[in-house]
Amino acid sequence: MPSLLNSIDSPVLAILHTVPGLVGDMENLAKVAVPGLRVLHYVDESLLQDTIAQGTTPEHVRRRIVDYARYAEESGAQALLVSCFSIGEAATAARNFVSIPVLRIDSPMAELAVASGNRIGVLATLSATLGPTTRLVQNAAKRQQKNPAITAIGVDGAFAALRSGDRAMHDRLVLAAFTDLVMKSDVVVLAQASMARVIEHTRTQQGGPVVLASLDSGMTQLGSIFPSNVSSPTSQPGRIRR
Repeated sequence: MPSLLNSIDSPVLAILHTVPGLVGDMENLAKVAVPGLRVLHYVDESLLQDTIAQGTTPEHVRRRIVDYARYAEESGAQALLVSCFSIGEAATAARNFVSIPVLRIDSPMAELAVASGNRIGVLATLSATLGPTTRLVQNAAKRQQKNPAITAIGVDGAFAALRSGDRAMHDRLVLAAFTDLVMKSDVVVLAQASMARVIEHTRTQQGGPVVLASLDSGMTQLGSIFPSNVSSPTSQPGRIRR
């Protein structure tokens, strides 16, 4: 009985995934940010697949995201966190249909990017992600009343290589694009979590831009939903290296 009561009293977060492989990592990060958190997972790869096929988020995908937000609300979640950049704008629109917050995993990263430099590079392996992420950074700049130079680069062929199992090709393409982008940037925003692993070895190098990934920084916004449970971070969230 005590364990059941603890479960009922626990704060609840729902997370909508389009990549099954990130479920465990995201749950662990969320529970570090909010001790005692209970996490509900919705996994739907077709949301991303259909968006890639259309080059933008189609209407039926937008409707399904609203449905997931409603499922989260009906299940007792205090918020829904959408982990996919490509459907982020549809996630924002879904806020109009539920009473709980619908959070984008990439929003804190965009705000941090604008606060960290005047030349911002956006790196994506999906064309469907490049536009939404760039617009997210532009909107963050408007809120902060800044006018950074934004350079957006899509890494052609990298996502296809990763899906086919050719991780080495994916890594070579990403690293080449990243090397080109760092010469033009004070800050580099990674629009896919899979890219962070590729450039991890560069973190010991001196100089260069701030590199931002979404997973760690995305959890910082949970403090506005679960303020009494969030631990104070001891380091800059989402920052891979300076």
